[in-house]
Amino acid sequence: MRGKEPRPPSPLGTLIRPIKGRVRSAVALQGLASALGLVPLICLVELARALLTDGSVDTARVWLLVGVAVGASIAALAAGTVSTLVGHLADNDMQLSVRRALAHRMSRVPLGWFTGRGSGRVKKGVHDDIEDVHSLVAHTLPDLAAVVTVPMVALVYLFTVDWRPALVSVLLVAAGIFLFSRAMAGSMAKMARYTEAMNRINSSAVEFVDGIQVVKHFGGHRRAHERFTRAADDFADFFLNWSRSTTPVTVGSFLLLSAPMVTVITVLTGVGFALAGWTEPVSIVAFALLAPALCAPMNVIGSRVQQTQAAGAAAARVISLLDTPTLRQGEEPPPSEPRVVFDGVSFSYTDHTDGATAEESTEANPRALTEVDLVLEPGTVTALVGPSGAGKSTLAALLARFHDVDSGKITVGGVDLREIADPYRTIGFVLQNVHLLRETVADNISLGRPGATRAEIETAARAAQIADRIQALPRGYDSVIGEDADLSGGEAQRVSIARALLADTPVLVLDEATAAVDPVSEAAIQDALSELARGRTVLVVAHRLTTVTGVDRIVVMDAGRVVETGTHDELLARGGRYAELWHIQDRGQERHRDEPGAEQ
Repeated sequence: MRGKEPRPPSPLGTLIRPIKGRVRSAVALQGLASALGLVPLICLVELARALLTDGSVDTARVWLLVGVAVGASIAALAAGTVSTLVGHLADNDMQLSVRRALAHRMSRVPLGWFTGRGSGRVKKGVHDDIEDVHSLVAHTLPDLAAVVTVPMVALVYLFTVDWRPALVSVLLVAAGIFLFSRAMAGSMAKMARYTEAMNRINSSAVEFVDGIQVVKHFGGHRRAHERFTRAADDFADFFLNWSRSTTPVTVGSFLLLSAPMVTVITVLTGVGFALAGWTEPVSIVAFALLAPALCAPMNVIGSRVQQTQAAGAAAARVISLLDTPTLRQGEEPPPSEPRVVFDGVSFSYTDHTDGATAEESTEANPRALTEVDLVLEPGTVTALVGPSGAGKSTLAALLARFHDVDSGKITVGGVDLREIADPYRTIGFVLQNVHLLRETVADNISLGRPGATRAEIETAARAAQIADRIQALPRGYDSVIGEDADLSGGEAQRVSIARALLADTPVLVLDEATAAVDPVSEAAIQDALSELARGRTVLVVAHRLTTVTGVDRIVVMDAGRVVETGTHDELLARGGRYAELWHIQDRGQERHRDEPGAEQ
């Protein structure tokens, strides 16, 4: 008979496996510290018994108890200190190794993976989720050791003193735990509903705020905030029902597990037993001192359980990031010839974990690209044009290896792009959305070629038409972005062009680098791009056809396929899809020129 297959380790177990031994040591030391912390109280009870018992006082026993109490206090402090030290050192090692692993993994995932996520998920995994696991390793698990050890040691001692009042204490604590478990029943499912409801409120609030300009301009504010109001009402109804069902039992459990309640009832029971002659009066001291220890740790167990659940969920998110599929790492050196060939390239966002964008993939056209054949000759500029969702940006992203193709292949100099060891030494890109690091301007430019000299950086900046603006900054090239260097969108774009110039890659991808800037910045950027494109194999994604009329070749895409190729004049004369797009944009520009104030 086949045995049961072993269960796979939990995400939390996977993260702390390398430090499991040290975590266990920290937990054991904290449990020992908690037990030793009760010894002085036990010694006080025994001192009372020694001093209050009729007859002569055993001086040696008294001093022995005093010595044991002092020694146990010091030992408890030492054990607790060592537990904290061991736990935090283990936690530091875990955080360092996991963050390194995450950084290594994130450096190897497709760049397109980040497009649908931004930095939020990665930041949460690298910082917030690791912090939750840190709390578990360094604090929660040792605290749980105290929660278990203190009541057990106290209970064992109280039963040796007198089992009857001790039994009353146990019944009180058991009743409190029973009520608490009733209050926590189904909490995981309810917490999931709570999180879902809060997410709906947050998303609807962000949606409303982000669209407030459109709402105020066109009206319909009632419709706009309806989703937020509905989400808030649903959350309020759910939370009120949850609170009403749990509040009575929760309050009851807190009362029964409160130290004053357990102490008073246990001591009164002991007094009654002493008056009845069933127990020694000195035994009441034991219950007065140690009865609170039976329930005090129970007051924190709920929060510790929640922290454990939060750490488990955080570990699952971290493991999910660590399991993110990576791009295959090639071993071929950079090709000597920058001739780019798209050979039967097909791609679908539905086959990838990052999800499709509305622009490039729709329900009617889930495949973003279908068997695209295209050749980019060295030293030429090729423009991709077409309607929204035609697949232009997707094709450019595949050349920049934001994703890998589903079928077919892309070759550079006859070498499959997936086999090139460092494709970004061959292929550079300038995108519409520019991201500058919170570093100096010089450091941002030298990202294109780490180790570049200041003279090389300044030469690239001059070629990108941004040198004068940089020199006007408080510290010039040493000014820090976001501190003493506040650049406009067009200026930031020219910094990214300087970066691409410094990288000096033979193949270049441009994704409408001037789409969101003013006319003055656009002119400067166009000059910089002309310098950047000189002598390179360039692929340009163009949304405004007027910007690419002078390129070597225009490729018209529609529904993920190449439908026309040629020069501007050839395509206009052909009267096909390009001519149709050109006339549509031309009519739009004429209407804009005819609007009042358009010439001002």
